[in-house]
Amino acid sequence: MASTQTQTTISPHNQAPLCTRVYPSEAELDEKLGNAARAQEAWKKVDLKERIAIGRKFMEEFEKIKGDQLYRELTEQMGRPVSQVPGEIRGFLSRAEYMLSIAESSLADVSLKDTDAPGFRRYIKRVPLGVVFVIAPWNFPYLTSINSVLPAIVAGNSVLLKPSPQTPLAAERFATALHKLVDFVSFTGSVVGGQAVERAAVEAPGFKGVALEVLGGKDPAYVRSDADLDYTIAELVDVKAGAKALIPEDLFPIAQPNNAYVAPQVLVDVDHTMDIMTVTSDDEAIRLMNDSPYGLTASIWTNAAENPESEKAFLQIMEQLNTGTVFLNRCDFLDPALAWTGVKNSGRGVSLSKFGYDQLTRAKSVHMKIKTN
Repeated sequence: MASTQTQTTISPHNQAPLCTRVYPSEAELDEKLGNAARAQEAWKKVDLKERIAIGRKFMEEFEKIKGDQLYRELTEQMGRPVSQVPGEIRGFLSRAEYMLSIAESSLADVSLKDTDAPGFRRYIKRVPLGVVFVIAPWNFPYLTSINSVLPAIVAGNSVLLKPSPQTPLAAERFATALHKLVDFVSFTGSVVGGQAVERAAVEAPGFKGVALEVLGGKDPAYVRSDADLDYTIAELVDVKAGAKALIPEDLFPIAQPNNAYVAPQVLVDVDHTMDIMTVTSDDEAIRLMNDSPYGLTASIWTNAAENPESEKAFLQIMEQLNTGTVFLNRCDFLDPALAWTGVKNSGRGVSLSKFGYDQLTRAKSVHMKIKTN
């Protein structure tokens, strides 16, 4: 008899056990996959309008369970200040609402009637992939999961959600609100983890679709000489290691080597071997921003409101940056109307926007010759 394997989540606040869950056995996983595949065969036949209505019911049910208990629960799992958790939940519901609002148009048949010859009818359908396996990270377990889970279900797929061991309760909240067979895998996490998922998909029978998202950040930010520094510093400061530290560590006694607390820091005397550096031109900034194995986002900070030439410079720089998203005077904000995607070691695949639905479906062409004489 196989031994039972468990996973205990340790709270970063006090390093105490928070919750323990039992991993399913291989036989139990096979059963879940089979159930998911059978459920998907029935689910894909449900009318799209009804699937969207069920998605809205999911949002209503989640509204009922959000609140102080959920906020504290997430904080205890992953360490974020409880005051910041409502922002993630608001973003979760906002993204869900947007993806539901565009589902009908994004999944509609593409008619070719304008170019059909007499007696012919052609169109392209978007059909579900089957069973979608979503592997979620710990840092934003609700925000990242909703990007794939809800659109996949609305598109007619069934979903298996694998949460991070650090935030297992987030997946259980999904289940509460929602009341060899995998066809697609959506993974958000580390580069090493993404490479392992891709290898597993390649080695598995058949051809599995894989989306490897946000496999690395290290997003560069370029502060031009005309930037509004009072605004930019408040928005951008996220200090990296190196150079000369200005803030004495003893001001933050809670931050100790044996716990998960980290004191803030400000650096000076940086050089080009460090993560913060100075540049002498836009061209040098472009070269250094592209000189990275990652390509998730980049941000440029310049006074476009006062200087029309600065907006023009932004557009020129933007065209030369190898990243999935380029921000002007903001960073790290996901607009669900825009595609969330990365290049290089930041992964491949797309979530959010209408293109998020394209990733979770496949094209099926229909070619009809109606008149045969």
